[in-house]
Amino acid sequence: MANQIGSAEVAALLRREIQNGSRAPKDRLPPERTMAETFGVARGTVREALNRLAEEGLVEVRPGSGTYVAFEAKEEANPVVENARPLELIDARFALEPHICRLAVLHARMQDLEEMEELLSKMEARVSDPVAFSAADRDFHVRLAHITGNSLLIWIVGQINSVRNQEQWLQMRQLTLDESTIAQYNVQHRQIVDAIRSREPERAATLMKQHLETARLSLTRAAAT
Repeated sequence: MANQIGSAEVAALLRREIQNGSRAPKDRLPPERTMAETFGVARGTVREALNRLAEEGLVEVRPGSGTYVAFEAKEEANPVVENARPLELIDARFALEPHICRLAVLHARMQDLEEMEELLSKMEARVSDPVAFSAADRDFHVRLAHITGNSLLIWIVGQINSVRNQEQWLQMRQLTLDESTIAQYNVQHRQIVDAIRSREPERAATLMKQHLETARLSLTRAAAT
């Protein structure tokens, strides 16, 4: 019997349909119940996938109405995103994410901290699944940006994270995300959230720098093999 797919896989399937034009802008997606039956998953899994796509700006969830395609394909791919190297991604994150942590300390509500705790648990449960961990890891860093409430930062982080869908990044993910590395990242993620919860902006920023230094070292080693 085939293993049931998770929300990351459902999101990936819907993302492909949206980005290749199979689902046109402003189209209403089928109800959660229908999609759950189509994909053979629970409705909660579909809802989680839709929430992820909403954070990426691909769909818009309208309470009482449904979920609509919000993505409109651009005529030309962004060459900066297309050609960005994984190490460039990390360096760009160095410039932003430590300060995002400072802002998160200032703006995080109890609900935000609860959602971050859920993401921590999700990542910790995916130590042996690099693909699922990577999807949850992306959600974690995107969620940090959303906590700031700064729409420009949220947009920039979305652009930076689009690099993670490029072929070079996917290859590096296979080379770098072993169980030991994922476990180390999980410890660092939890330390960052603990610093945000205890309202320590500089400690949160420092921990994010250390986390990104670990990721950069891992990428550098992989690139040298």
